[in-house]
Amino acid sequence: MRHLWLAALCVLSLLAPSLAQAQGPCVRDALNQKVCLAEPAQRIVSLSPGATELLFSAGAGEKVVAVSAWSDYPPEAENLPQVGDSNRLDLEAIVSLAPDLVVAWVDGNSRSQLERLSDLGIHVFWLAPRTFDDIAAAVSDLALLTGLPDLGNERAEAFRADMAALESQYADARPVKVFYQIWDQPLMTVNREELISKAISLCGGVNVFGELPRLVPRISREAVLEANPEAIITAGSSDDRQWLEAWREFPGLAAVAAGNLFLEPPDLLARPTLRMAEGAMHLCQTLEQARANL
Repeated sequence: MRHLWLAALCVLSLLAPSLAQAQGPCVRDALNQKVCLAEPAQRIVSLSPGATELLFSAGAGEKVVAVSAWSDYPPEAENLPQVGDSNRLDLEAIVSLAPDLVVAWVDGNSRSQLERLSDLGIHVFWLAPRTFDDIAAAVSDLALLTGLPDLGNERAEAFRADMAALESQYADARPVKVFYQIWDQPLMTVNREELISKAISLCGGVNVFGELPRLVPRISREAVLEANPEAIITAGSSDDRQWLEAWREFPGLAAVAAGNLFLEPPDLLARPTLRMAEGAMHLCQTLEQARANL
């Protein structure tokens, strides 16, 4: 495949000057880099499941020619060729697809690897949604880069409206102390900067580990017992309830005593995409049940 890489280098190097002078769609990405295309992207490679979902939400699904591993939503994405995962990308395969846009994830992709694509003149657009508005803005930006700004803006505004409605609905709700478990061994949670925690706050919950400095901190069983949450929540299928059932060994925990051990639908809160509105709505209903049990 080395000959393919060298051929691409020659061709794209010749194209680079004209691309730099392009006057097509222009947006800034999560690295504050200006990404300007000669015309709306027609061949897109997505390098994370979240980016794949956001591209489809922006209306650009038919323009996606390859994705990363675990890109399983929407279902059509599962049929697309895969070009690696967060640990390793097949750069030669990406180049062979002749993309005019690669969409990467700040927390999941290697910058050094993708700098090689940029050096070939391939446009790389980085995503890193940290807030609900960032999710909406990502959809609008991707829609602009792919020539579908009206559709993207419509879907982004609908998402903003859904989240604002939830915030208003639960603004005066009784606070519920929440421990959100994202892993068991080692025991892990999220701090207040993570979007799952922002959803908890939106629903009137209080993340008992919100003040920890790391985005995804490791904690001890003793720390959970000391925090004494009123609800313990994790995400997964019915087969994943063992994480919750393990807490029944501590009947003195407020969450256990109240029967507030909840399993949320997987993916709806795990990925920063438009489906977070659905996930937040479900989470808010869960916390309403927790309030009723206290």
